Amino acid sequence: MVKSERPVIVLTGAIKGRANLVTIAPLSTVEPNPVQPYHYRIPKQSMPMVEIFQTNDSWLKGDMIYTVGFHRLNLIRLGKKGPDGKRLYFKNRLGIEQMKQIYQCILHGLNLSKLANYV
Repeated sequence: MVKSERPVIVLTGAIKGRANLVTIAPLSTVEPNPVQPYHYRIPKQSMPMVEIFQTNDSWLKGDMIYTVGFHRLNLIRLGKKGPDGKRLYFKNRLGIEQMKQIYQCILHGLNLSKLANYV
């Protein structure tokens, strides 16, 4: 999958000894057909209040994880300026339960479904 501005969920922080790498999973606004155990619907209420994310729910593609250089990622701009005149970026985090379900989807995508119950 190659898209210059694909939204992603960052799954891991920096890797010891490779501080500039993170593991990510891409998002799509197109509902998969059929929905599989490695897909996860993220409601638009959890996404940035930016038009492209508010039209449809987003879907995590847990079978398409990548490790990328942190420098290749950009924060999502909210298109507004703060009281100090600087750009505002979306920096919210998903809740613990949502991340648990996302990690389970990733395990399904890696064909490690037996481990998903232990997350």
